[in-house]
Amino acid sequence: MRSVIGFRWALLSCSALALSGQAMAAEGNAKPAPTNDDIVVTATRTSSLLSKTPIAMTAIGGAELTKAGISNPTQLDTAVPNLTINRNNGLQITIRGVTSTDNTEKGDPSAAFMLNGVYIARPQAQEVSFFDIERVEVLRGPQGTLYGRNSTAGVVNVLSARPKFKLGASLDAVYGNYNTLNLTGVINAPLSPTLALRAAVNLDRRDNFVYDGNLADGVTLHPFKKNMAARLSLLWQPNSNLDIYLVADYSKSKGTIDAGVPPENFYANIVSGARPTFDPPVLLDRSSRAYRTLSVAQGQQSRRNNDDKGVMGELNYDMGKLRATYVGSYRESKRDEIFNYANGNVMAAFPGLYWQTSHELRLALTGDGPLQAQVGGYYFKERSNIVLDLYNLLGPNTAFGFLRNPTISENKSAFGQATYKLADGLKLTAGLRYSNDTKSRYGSTVVDTYSNIQNAYNLGTFISRSTQEVTAAKRSFSKLTWRLGVDYDTPLGLVFASVSTGYKAGGFNDGCEVGTGPGCSQNANALYYQPETLTAFESGFKLRLNPAIRFNGTVFHYNYQGLQLSQTANICGPGGNLPCQVTRNAASAKVNGIELDSELRPMNNLAVHLALNYLNARYAQFIPTPGVNFAGRPLDRSPKWSGTVGVNYTIPVGEGKVVASGQTRFSSRYQLTDMGNYVYFYQPSFTKSDLTLTYTAPQERYYISAFVNNLENKVTVTNATSGFFGTVNFADPLTFGARAGIKF
Repeated sequence: MRSVIGFRWALLSCSALALSGQAMAAEGNAKPAPTNDDIVVTATRTSSLLSKTPIAMTAIGGAELTKAGISNPTQLDTAVPNLTINRNNGLQITIRGVTSTDNTEKGDPSAAFMLNGVYIARPQAQEVSFFDIERVEVLRGPQGTLYGRNSTAGVVNVLSARPKFKLGASLDAVYGNYNTLNLTGVINAPLSPTLALRAAVNLDRRDNFVYDGNLADGVTLHPFKKNMAARLSLLWQPNSNLDIYLVADYSKSKGTIDAGVPPENFYANIVSGARPTFDPPVLLDRSSRAYRTLSVAQGQQSRRNNDDKGVMGELNYDMGKLRATYVGSYRESKRDEIFNYANGNVMAAFPGLYWQTSHELRLALTGDGPLQAQVGGYYFKERSNIVLDLYNLLGPNTAFGFLRNPTISENKSAFGQATYKLADGLKLTAGLRYSNDTKSRYGSTVVDTYSNIQNAYNLGTFISRSTQEVTAAKRSFSKLTWRLGVDYDTPLGLVFASVSTGYKAGGFNDGCEVGTGPGCSQNANALYYQPETLTAFESGFKLRLNPAIRFNGTVFHYNYQGLQLSQTANICGPGGNLPCQVTRNAASAKVNGIELDSELRPMNNLAVHLALNYLNARYAQFIPTPGVNFAGRPLDRSPKWSGTVGVNYTIPVGEGKVVASGQTRFSSRYQLTDMGNYVYFYQPSFTKSDLTLTYTAPQERYYISAFVNNLENKVTVTNATSGFFGTVNFADPLTFGARAGIKF
């Protein structure tokens, strides 16, 4: 209790000191130096400068993404503090230690992933639209008022480039090791003085980082991905009061699915089961390639053949002092995947169909008055139909299947937020959001018998089906979340403080409640889990000390209640002895942290970026089983210390320029816990360095760049489980190549 009180006192003291410093600067009539390195963001659902937005966030423009070589969301951690995005049956996003490990059709992420402000529910569909980007905004901390849905960790909002009233085209290409090829072509054209069109296409190909060890005759792991995507955008502005923005996109994702290796590739002395200590297994000292090489032949060739498509529209209508905004969308996804479980010993197939629709209407006060406010309503619905078949798991020529049809998630919300100018530069913000979520799922667990099963591609004649267990669950959840904030803007910069809350709906596990149908054996406490909630206390500053120094800082404390933890438990199948995913609530957790970053320009051609993050994310109360107490243990993927040192040096070459860039990221040790088997994996401290050399022609007509990422070739663990289905996933090893682009 003393540590919490002390931290809150420090938080308030930080705010008071910053406010005091800002007041003294104001008395000195200091003027902010003009700068061209700011960026316009929409984090508050209205346009504002990043330096004047009182939220802990990072915004990266599309040009900066290209220069940094960030071509997919998993690379955003190079630019965003306390962020990890890794592939684990789709994208798993961790912000400040808050994450979700349930990427199934019934699970929800803890960080809301959005495309052009539209919530994308399925983690498997979140990576395919990462091209021709205007900017990416990452909001850290709960966004339970304006963004609302399942945003206890934060928000990642990818905004594609909008059509412009100017004729132009561009082509960008990347080629690197692992046969990496990324091509993006864009055409932008004004069709009339009021109508503009933009078309973009992308090819993204790469071989697998996992090697098969030459043991699987005729089975290859390449390519890991061979994705093609296209996007068509229209912008209509018939007058100064109305604009309509329409986007349609389609993507085809192909390639292999193998992205993990057995835990024994990385660790020795793995002991499963509850233990009196939290001793981790021994991390092996091996080469990068040895970590990533399979020692057992895969049962079958894995592959994905997925489709994702969607349409969205945004309408803005200015009625003088009132502005109306409507955002609507519809998306469909088809998953068609064949893969291997259990180090290649179990063959599996996963066909699935998903669709989602969302609608949001907002009304906002505009003008120069002291009151800025907006109110709105939001509706979201998702439906899926999936099948997961495990072949020969129970014996020859059998398929153990999970049939889920349908799984439905529905959300209805109403929200409002207002900001009032109390005095010159001083503003107070208050917001509320009411959310109601209803979730349901129906289906069964079955065992099918065939005349012969060679693999998922070669099934014999179907013989019979026996139903093992019915799946039936439905429950509603609701919550009122809120935000209170104050910010003070002076010529020296912005200082802010806030208290905000976030909420993620509860859900259910496999099975059905006793007494609701034949074979139903689960009690309500085991079948359902409750919502998780988070209250965040935060204070920060965004200062421009002089034209050569920019300094940002944030200090925060989280009270995290009912966090949802997923694990594998043997409760499914005949006799209840086969593994399936189970989610339950931990009692509570606490998160304290400090984030500092600065931009220094000691001379015209030199820029230095320094960042340092402290994070203390740990369980406060959690005893999952007698004899195992997690109190004080760190949350997963939560290094206590991390940071970045980066340097850009510009050399004029005629009217063009050469930019030499170097960056080193460091992280202290972090933990990865297999909650099902109580194995406490870890990733030791590490550094990763990137180097880039870029020539840019006059007027930025074209550029040529050479790069190397992860110069140390450090293979870092991002996810780890043990047991029969144990797997280790890892981040990218050493990559290098060249980039080039041209504008017309």
